[in-house]
Amino acid sequence: MPEQRRKRPRDPAQLAKLMIDIATGQIEDRPPTPEEQGKDSAAAALGRKGGKARASRLSAKQRARIAKQAARARWTKSS
Repeated sequence: MPEQRRKRPRDPAQLAKLMIDIATGQIEDRPPTPEEQGKDSAAAALGRKGGKARASRLSAKQRARIAKQAARARWTKSS
């Protein structure tokens, strides 16, 4: 998942205040860690492995079957 950062304000005065707060250390300008988000660090590490770990265990035939099933689901989706 992409890093989640605070949205920058469009108002120049608010943006200037945010930049000063970051520069003085009142606000940290970094993405929150999994622990800060209330997630278990071990579970977060396993989640990063996710699809790659699953794909390495599957045979080529199984991966093809899953891909065909996903494509069928995408194309038959009613809008």
